[in-house]
Amino acid sequence: MFVTSLSITENKPKMSCFKFLKIVMFAVNGIIFLAGGGILGVGIWVKVDAGSFIDILAKASPQLKQIVNVGYLCIALGAFLLVIGFLGCYGAAKENKCMLMIFFIIILLIFIAQVAGAVVVLAFSGLAEVFIGYIRVWAVNSIKTDYGRISDITTIWDTVMKEFKCCGFNSYEDFTNSSSYYVTSKYPDDCCRSAYPCTLSGIDADVPGCYSRLLNFLKSHTKILGIVALAICVLEIGAMAASMIMYCQIKKQEQTV
Repeated sequence: MFVTSLSITENKPKMSCFKFLKIVMFAVNGIIFLAGGGILGVGIWVKVDAGSFIDILAKASPQLKQIVNVGYLCIALGAFLLVIGFLGCYGAAKENKCMLMIFFIIILLIFIAQVAGAVVVLAFSGLAEVFIGYIRVWAVNSIKTDYGRISDITTIWDTVMKEFKCCGFNSYEDFTNSSSYYVTSKYPDDCCRSAYPCTLSGIDADVPGCYSRLLNFLKSHTKILGIVALAICVLEIGAMAASMIMYCQIKKQEQTV
């Protein structure tokens, strides 16, 4: 009798810890599930009712119409979060080993993919110059052949130059001999700071190219991206640990019954 009561007393902290872990797993994954449902709903709304959505964006800023295609991304991301949240919630609430194991495997695969991606980036950092060179060729060609002729390309470049206060990819000379310049004999307004319409005589040589601006922007936000990536990895490790602890505890309880 004494041994039995002692065993129950010793198991109380373990049971309370298990219940706390169960509640945390259910709450966190419940939030993920609701967030996924919200994102999925927004994505479906964007695609089904795209016309009115574009009108709303156009009133705020004509350039924002370009992000309407983000609806597909919202649908995919929302569906993925719904699956993850459901597996975590159901597995924790029903103490279902199968769901918890599937949840653990999915998070593990995501974690491995993130680590593999980081290793590839570090190992092949020398390819960055080649990649940048390819982007440079594409950007300059799009300015010379598509700017002023294709509305989407024109809007993208106008938005980038306005937001980053730059002109062209390398400099204003990217627009020289372009199809747009041949037709209008003008440069984009962002290439001039005082003379409008912007012609060659009014070009401000101090306005940098967008390449240097974008590079500085990426460098200044590298730390933020690193912190976010680290936080995501910590959350993933915590989720894997919690699901595996619950899985092992449930399996242990089944064996003792």
